Amino acid sequence: MKRIFALALSVIMLLSLAACSSESKTTEPTKAATTEATMEATTEAVTEAVTEAPKAATRMTMGTGGSAGTYYAYGTILGRYMKEKANVDVTVVSTDGSKANIQGIQVGDYSLGTVQSDVMSYGWEGTRSFEATGKVDSFRVIAGLYAEAVQLITMNPEIKSVADLKGKSVSIGAPSSGVYFNAVDVLSAAGLTVDDIKPQYQSFAESTDALKDGKIDAAFIVAGAPTPAISELCATNSAYLVPIDGDVAKAMMEASPFYTVYTIPAGTYNGQTEDVNTVTVKATLIVDANASEEDVYNITKAIFDNAADIAKEHGKGAELSIENATSGMTAPFHKGAAKYYAEQGVTVEAQ
Repeated sequence: MKRIFALALSVIMLLSLAACSSESKTTEPTKAATTEATMEATTEAVTEAVTEAPKAATRMTMGTGGSAGTYYAYGTILGRYMKEKANVDVTVVSTDGSKANIQGIQVGDYSLGTVQSDVMSYGWEGTRSFEATGKVDSFRVIAGLYAEAVQLITMNPEIKSVADLKGKSVSIGAPSSGVYFNAVDVLSAAGLTVDDIKPQYQSFAESTDALKDGKIDAAFIVAGAPTPAISELCATNSAYLVPIDGDVAKAMMEASPFYTVYTIPAGTYNGQTEDVNTVTVKATLIVDANASEEDVYNITKAIFDNAADIAKEHGKGAELSIENATSGMTAPFHKGAAKYYAEQGVTVEAQ
């Protein structure tokens, strides 16, 4: 844009000098007419150039999760589509997950974030992991993305159920993280507390390394299946998933509206010969409440108009749908996202 104006200014100056040099050969009326015509032509050229100049891309940073988790891998793909289809240049960064992403938007470090739907609710309402710091209302929802399975992984053949975790060393995620509260809910539904296990507060990558090294007996990992960290573990070790079903799943759903039953199909991981039943929350894309309506509309459109192509690049893309995107949200949508959904015949609460 600066180059365009600089060029236009140069043209005006050159034409003005040319007009002055021919002053002695031109009558006053003719000179005035020539100068006026020149200015009009130059103005039209500048206007046309400015109009045709492409709009500069909006720059945003997206907080995701650990580099071994689904958030980061999937977020990288979504970020590319936002850049190519929505003119939003997204930098995808690895973070500590849901709570960190909500807080990152609050302080201005991130414009976008992937979060668990339950943690998003905690932030919006100021409960559980946000009880000490208070509610956060600086974000809005763009879309629900996919089911995040609560996965309990172990290499200890003695562990066949949640109840078998008693007395064992178990990774339950970072303190006050989404994984932590999911683990607490699972344990509680099975009649256990954190005091009944030997809790370890580790990331996905740390958990799988600790399992391989025999430092822990089991780990909770909450992410879309297949999860890279678990896939890597199962590819080279005798690891397997422990079901979270029956009375445990029923108690969790009765206690919280975020949980639904979910089946991880046989063959999802190496050596998994049977379906594994568990519970799930929903991965959700959120955005800074102050983001422009145009940018958020374009981001939403870029995702859902290209859902089939995204699904070819990542398995979780198969779960992209307007129904999944707009259901079960306990925080308001951004007006830009709401505009896109309205075009699809779906009305959502927006602020």
